[in-house]
Amino acid sequence: MDDQIRKKICFMEHASLSSLAAFADESRGRQKPEEECPLRTVFQRARDRIIHCSSFRRLKHKTQVFLSPEGDHYRTRLTHTLEVAQIARTIARALELNEDLTEAIALGHDLGHTPFGHAGERALDAVCSMGFHHYQQSLRVVDVIEKDGEGLNLTYEVRNGIVCHTKGTEAFTLEGRIVRLADRIAYINHDIDDAVRADVMRETDIPLRIRVVLGSTKTERINCLVMSAIENSKETIRLGSTEAALFEELHDFMFRNVYTNPQCKSEESKAIDMIQWLFGFYMEKPEMLPEVYQRIMERDGRERAVCDFVAGMTDRYAVSTFESFFVPKSWMY
Repeated sequence: MDDQIRKKICFMEHASLSSLAAFADESRGRQKPEEECPLRTVFQRARDRIIHCSSFRRLKHKTQVFLSPEGDHYRTRLTHTLEVAQIARTIARALELNEDLTEAIALGHDLGHTPFGHAGERALDAVCSMGFHHYQQSLRVVDVIEKDGEGLNLTYEVRNGIVCHTKGTEAFTLEGRIVRLADRIAYINHDIDDAVRADVMRETDIPLRIRVVLGSTKTERINCLVMSAIENSKETIRLGSTEAALFEELHDFMFRNVYTNPQCKSEESKAIDMIQWLFGFYMEKPEMLPEVYQRIMERDGRERAVCDFVAGMTDRYAVSTFESFFVPKSWMY
């Protein structure tokens, strides 16, 4: 099959997107060269590879904020990822930037998250000599762990957007910077929604000055912040000064009232202990690691392989594995 379809997509990108956009046919390339797909651009292939990888599927059983919530409506790491992708694509489309690249980065940005959310991240950071940060682990997942240790061989633009989605240096593409902002817009607003559902807070607890400008509902706040980003972004991605200041106030409010609330975090110490016990167990018995992590151990060392394996667990797999090793089994006579 010839590559006319892909070339037509690339032509349409140059005809319709801003000169500030990242163009698929001008990508900086992959770590390992490979033949082009006749149908899809390099950014479309990156998106598809992420959607089909096992780490993406496991996100549905990883905590967002509330550990083991009773109910089907609370966010998981997967639903968070999808909300980030939706918000990011809306902004990218309005700014005439590359939606395919934006979506690929958004879908891959949290692949390295641990079981039990940021509690698991802190647990591994405390016991791993190299430290642990989920955004660095997300890049490691797509580079090293996925596809039985071969990695997904994504483009530089996607990889850069993933590792730069939360802290430190901003992504070099505007698409990557959109994901960074969309991530914050998504998690703060859906965490409010989940906290209200859990009776941890009410919408009216949010200071009035914030609600007057940003809105009194999730929909109003997201619309306000997205519109502010679209209206104030050009050569970089930013909110208007008023919205940015109030958004920071809203984050501080959430930190005080939800992210450190005992009702939300009452089980975190158990989760941290569990993750650290599992880490210690596999450090003592690395022969128990699955085959792909055995190969990682041979190449990168035992601690790195154990950290990779434990970080990739879902909440329920971590619990069941812990129980199998540390909880006495029922017996009959």
